Amino acid sequence: MKTLYLECGMGAAGDMLMAALYELLSDSQQKEFLTTMNGLGLPGVEVGPVATKASGIAGTHMRVTVHGHEEHEHNHDHHDHDHEHHHEHHHHHHHATPGHIGEIIGGLSLPREVREKARQVYDAIAQAEAQAHGCDVGDIHFHEVGALDAVADVAGVCYAMYLLDPDLVTASPVHVGSGTVRCAHGIMPVPAPATAALLKGIPTYSGDIQGELCTPTGAALLKTFVQSFGPMGAFGSMETEKIGYGIGTKEFSQQANCVRAFWGEEEPRERGDIAELVCNIDDMTPETLAFACSRLLEAGALDVYTTPGTMKKGRPGWVLTVLCGPYQEDDMIRQIFAHTTTNGLRSRLSMKYFLKPRQERVQTPWGPVRVKLAQGFGAAHAKPEFEDAAALAREHGLPYETVFQAAMRETGNS
Repeated sequence: MKTLYLECGMGAAGDMLMAALYELLSDSQQKEFLTTMNGLGLPGVEVGPVATKASGIAGTHMRVTVHGHEEHEHNHDHHDHDHEHHHEHHHHHHHATPGHIGEIIGGLSLPREVREKARQVYDAIAQAEAQAHGCDVGDIHFHEVGALDAVADVAGVCYAMYLLDPDLVTASPVHVGSGTVRCAHGIMPVPAPATAALLKGIPTYSGDIQGELCTPTGAALLKTFVQSFGPMGAFGSMETEKIGYGIGTKEFSQQANCVRAFWGEEEPRERGDIAELVCNIDDMTPETLAFACSRLLEAGALDVYTTPGTMKKGRPGWVLTVLCGPYQEDDMIRQIFAHTTTNGLRSRLSMKYFLKPRQERVQTPWGPVRVKLAQGFGAAHAKPEFEDAAALAREHGLPYETVFQAAMRETGNS
């Protein structure tokens, strides 16, 4: 299956991720990418790749300018702050609301799927900002991430992902940096509160490098696209075909300031180890338990489900089961204790058998639909992506089943 692995040893920022993904595109895709990005409809925004080096390593810096001025996501140490703070471009540094950003994204000249992903990224940032400031999502104002260059960074990563169309996206643990960072609300510890909220459930680490290495935009993009964090090839052996280097503008003596992206074919194993975490719960309402399950899935659990049971003193309750990779076990245990009322749980390492997954995009009379495919042990399964089929059904006023069956016919499994 087509696999993308992101190495975040120097954190992650929107422009660095975009540049790394750009290097993975074919020549024709790169031309299409630049044509589309420079025709988004963002006033004065221009996007272009610049060949550069970090600690002697060749790569690409993606230069995003607004009315001729290059400005980066402010106050993170991938970039040179002196340049940023010598210029105040009030024409695009307004404090945008989530609704305003939503309108901008809705008007971009991009495929529907890309716009939806970009909205998802900004929704994640809005939720994190609201949590950090203790207010409702509707009351927050984006500062640096609301600038037009930041919108272009998000759109660029989402569009590059669309062109690459990976079956699986994985990433290393994220280096967040250390010390403090100056942002719109003053001097904050690294990672800043909103970034820390976005990185919940994602393995991170600090180090000797001073400054913020993972920005809010970078964290939100990782949260949106990465399906699993851990070592490369965690799901099977990976044969690398291309490597992309997305380089920031600031140089560090300790390490090359870049995000590295590996693209290749990963041959998933048909069997492997899986951790099964189980606990009994009899003092949570169904709504709060459902919320806990959704948070565990967001944190990277492979599956989460509940089974009704009878607890002590005849109390009705639930048996919560969480499945995850062995390398995720410690983090998932912390998540279970954080989001449920249980005081203990059981852990079991099991052997799992599974069909080899892959994904393809099929064309229906109303638009494209992604289809999940799985094959092995003499069996083959196919299932259209619900969100894709549902979106087309809403857009064209059709029953969901009509779009679903049309997609199934294109796979030859109707």
